[in-house]
Amino acid sequence: MFKYLAPGILCLSLFGCSPSDKPMEQATAAVAEQSSEHFAVLFGGSNVGELKVERLNNTLSIDYGYSNNGRGASSEETLELSATGLPLAWQISGKTVFGNSVDESFTTDDGSATWQDAAGGGKATFSGDSVYVAQNASPYALYIYARALLNNDDNTLPALPGGQLRIEKLDTISLQSAQTDQPVAASIYAISGISLDPSYIALSNERQMLAYLTPRFTLLRQDVVAEDQQLRQLAAELNASRFEDIAKRATNKFDKPVRINNVRIFEPQTLSLSEPKSVLLNKNKIAAIEPIVQTPSADEVVIEGNGGTLIPGLYEMHAHMSDDDALLNVMAGVTSVRDMGNEMDVLEALEDKIERNVLIGPRISKSAFIEGKSPFSAATGELAASEQEAVDLVKMYAERGGYHQIKIYSSIKGEWVPAMVAEAKKHGMRVAGHIPAFSKVDEMMQSGYDEVTHINQLMLSWVLDREEDTRTLFRITGMKRFADLDLDSEAVQTSLDIMVDKNIAIDPTMVIHEFGLTGRNGETRIGMVDYVDNMPIGVQRSAKQALLNVADEAEDKAYKAAFDKILATLSLMHQRGIFIVPGTDLGGAFELHRELELFSKLGMSNAQVLRRASYDMANYLAQGEQLGSIEAGKLADFFLVPGNPLDDLRAIKKIAMVAKDGQIYFPSQVYPQFGIKPFTDMPRVHQGN
Repeated sequence: MFKYLAPGILCLSLFGCSPSDKPMEQATAAVAEQSSEHFAVLFGGSNVGELKVERLNNTLSIDYGYSNNGRGASSEETLELSATGLPLAWQISGKTVFGNSVDESFTTDDGSATWQDAAGGGKATFSGDSVYVAQNASPYALYIYARALLNNDDNTLPALPGGQLRIEKLDTISLQSAQTDQPVAASIYAISGISLDPSYIALSNERQMLAYLTPRFTLLRQDVVAEDQQLRQLAAELNASRFEDIAKRATNKFDKPVRINNVRIFEPQTLSLSEPKSVLLNKNKIAAIEPIVQTPSADEVVIEGNGGTLIPGLYEMHAHMSDDDALLNVMAGVTSVRDMGNEMDVLEALEDKIERNVLIGPRISKSAFIEGKSPFSAATGELAASEQEAVDLVKMYAERGGYHQIKIYSSIKGEWVPAMVAEAKKHGMRVAGHIPAFSKVDEMMQSGYDEVTHINQLMLSWVLDREEDTRTLFRITGMKRFADLDLDSEAVQTSLDIMVDKNIAIDPTMVIHEFGLTGRNGETRIGMVDYVDNMPIGVQRSAKQALLNVADEAEDKAYKAAFDKILATLSLMHQRGIFIVPGTDLGGAFELHRELELFSKLGMSNAQVLRRASYDMANYLAQGEQLGSIEAGKLADFFLVPGNPLDDLRAIKKIAMVAKDGQIYFPSQVYPQFGIKPFTDMPRVHQGN
């Protein structure tokens, strides 16, 4: 799921001015100072860019950019601040990670504020005590917000376009400065109210910017770059602490068997709903499926289903798991995921905490992520510079244990793949992945792929010349050529024949392609329409921002026609019996619900879609004996919705209860902690006498 980064710094003298006893002209004139700051941008420990700040009095100029995995964001900002550090004017130009053009502005004049952004912009009354939250600023914006919040007595400020920002001090640590060779005391703060999760920054005792920190991405002042690992680890611990606390409060522990009463059970084997029944749980197993109980027993906890539908837990088959993704997936009925690429230490630690019920999260099937070394390498995963190194990495993952397949990425050389496949098969591991740059999909499938990752990776082989580089953003923008693709052509039919003959599956990630090819600035993207009004203001704004830049009307039509051709291609695959697995590459949860809606456009009934996302995936991952259907003796993984998803698949978006490994969760108890308005009420629970 994309997580936006935000911006800021000013010297102490500027923020030290008191707004109460001087006109702004005098306060500004008193701070005739100039300064510069320089920050490094690191992703997964690799230096991928930089940020520079030039300040003259109360005006800042910010130059920011980074490149990772063949893509990256960049921006130039000009920012004017009040004496208390609130933005009075802000101009941002540049591009987002996937190339969408940025031209954002914020101005104040005569008691009003006006802004223009990708979501369309707006206007509001401005009394000088609100902080504008930029949509596409650099991470330095967080410093701007932090200083303004710390200048306010209660550490909160009303925000524009809406909501409220809050800052909280969490910790104090010591960082080593390479410039002075002395320790620097750093205070760690959390800023909340921008999106679903708080953002973490480090400030010096003088309230200067030291770092913006996440478990994977950091912005670091040049003299503390060596502290990247410590800060990323701290961010991971802060995330974990937050989600561990939520888990303690949101996990409903009952000391009696639990009965889910008066529900119709979706039975994937018959593609139908049962008559109204009750489902009895004993610890983490389904003990029995019985008639409705009319009078609750004192020896049981009874959760009233009110005639709703009980559905086996869903699978997200293209995840890159993190703490927040883990929890939000479970709340969305996704009780199992396949992680398609992650840092080993991050993923294994997360999996361990989920298994010990320290964190709320789905079961994780892990993929071994192997990438080649190149200027376009993804920072995630393990990198190989030669065929032998690539083979050794396969062996390393296999011996480490718990990785059921390898995932090959774009900078791997195609000629290495046969040896990598041979090593994987020797250890009983499946093979999936991108099509390596300058290779063709047929070559990789003949080399032993079991599954192709992303539908564009397959289709690009039909429309690109071999020398065109898919390690760059071109693997996205090049999809416009799909519009003129003839599905009856020899190239297409040959690839489909190979997939049928060798039983090769496809992980299409339709929802991310829909976002990229059909999303437009100012329009709520179709995949979020049903739930966007329940989201925090930051998520609502991002829902109206395109992924890609669209140059003109012709390109607009080409991109939209390309997505139609993707759906047509997958419909043809489905007709030919090629196995299609549901995954998002966008974090799962609500995005998986949209992915399943798109499956219904491929010729599947709603019941077939639900079967594919539960029963079929459990069997595909060899987990069918314990998961995939609601039957006595299986693990208690399912979710309750008030409606009937066989009539309307969108019913799965309103979840009243989730059971994962017998643990009971009510999303309405959890969502407010993310600023999300619950979608349905919590069911009635009888605790007995």
